[in-house]
Amino acid sequence: MVRTFAAAAAVFASVFLGAAASSSAETATAIFAGGCFWCVEADFDKVQGVTSTVSGYTGGETESPTYGNYSSGGHREAVEITFDDAQVTYEELLDVFFHSVDPTDPDGQFCDRGKGYSTAIYVLDDAQQAAAEEAKRAAEEELGREVVTPILPASEFWPAEDYHQNYYQSDERIFTRFGLITKAQAYEGYREGCGRDLRLQEVWGESALRGIAK
Repeated sequence: MVRTFAAAAAVFASVFLGAAASSSAETATAIFAGGCFWCVEADFDKVQGVTSTVSGYTGGETESPTYGNYSSGGHREAVEITFDDAQVTYEELLDVFFHSVDPTDPDGQFCDRGKGYSTAIYVLDDAQQAAAEEAKRAAEEELGREVVTPILPASEFWPAEDYHQNYYQSDERIFTRFGLITKAQAYEGYREGCGRDLRLQEVWGESALRGIAK
């Protein structure tokens, strides 16, 4: 009886672990720089199939960059996106990315200026490289303008400080010139004040923010 139970338990464990491994094998990673990482994180969290997003810094030369020095080290604000490729493909994420940024601006995004806020796609392998190049061509064709977003090999991704993660939905209160408000309220004020969504409508029209749940 004991042996029977043990054998059944072993079979269950094998099936369970096998299922977990299968599920894990379906996850993949994308790294996009699209200006303020709070906004990129907020947008991609609303994409079906995305399982996690992490704000951070990448593309520069300095190690362990911080919010205070990442730009001087050549890094961009970026987001590492983990997704279930059984639910959403890398190609679909590229389409979401392009329609959530102004890829014609070489000097930043919206009210945020400088390389640290400029767009980029960081590819992890040859398949991502090919997909990104095709998505860029499609964006240029749709816009009828040059897309300046570079496609670059991924380098080390450094997660940003804890207080930046999930900023757009945090109920932590902070002092601002508008008084004591939550981070989520501060984010909404920033996004509107920076003119992000207004500019996206100007660039992309009805296809702005395509693929992002409202």
